[in-house]
Amino acid sequence: MEGASQDINLNSPNKGLLADAMTDVPVDGAAAARTAAPEGLTAAEEEELRAEIAKVEEEIGTLRQVLAAKERHCGELKRKLGLTPLDGLKQNLSKSWHDVQVSNAYVKTSEKLGEWNDKVTQSDLYLSASSTLEDWNEKLTQSEAYKKTQETLSQAGQKTSAALSNVGSVISRKLGDMRNSATFKSFEDRVGTIKSRVVGSRENSTDGLHSPSGAGEKPPQDNAPF
Repeated sequence: MEGASQDINLNSPNKGLLADAMTDVPVDGAAAARTAAPEGLTAAEEEELRAEIAKVEEEIGTLRQVLAAKERHCGELKRKLGLTPLDGLKQNLSKSWHDVQVSNAYVKTSEKLGEWNDKVTQSDLYLSASSTLEDWNEKLTQSEAYKKTQETLSQAGQKTSAALSNVGSVISRKLGDMRNSATFKSFEDRVGTIKSRVVGSRENSTDGLHSPSGAGEKPPQDNAPF
């Protein structure tokens, strides 16, 4: 009673001790997070459900650890085989596409598209349009304008080929005439003469350097009296 009758002096220098003492008090997390039990559940049923939740969460954590270990082991095996992440991506995409192709939705969609295609191709409108296009194509290919255009293009191609062939022949003939001309032959003779002179001068200079008589000879001295 004595403690209850005492007032707390907010101006006291020790007023912070009360707040510090309150913050140091441990709080039960489970008790704080626990809410009121839903209607229709007894306390025993609530405790049983909470125990089941804790058990399931523990199993989930264990399964996550096992999955992480399996993924690391799989990565090590792939590295030993030389498989890159790109190979794994291609394999996953291929498997995903295969799964899509064998899925019921894909099979049903393919069957529906096939039925629609059969209905469209067998419809009177489609058959009439196809017949009309065939008639137009036949009329176009049999028309005089089409035949003239085809003949003109064929003649143009032949003329172009002949012109190119003539240009090649003219160039070859001009080159032959130039090589047989007196000017070209005179030029070849001059080049040959210059080449012969250069080769001969090199041979003479080489012989002079390797001559034994010229190695020990001394220039003659003038012995005339003073």
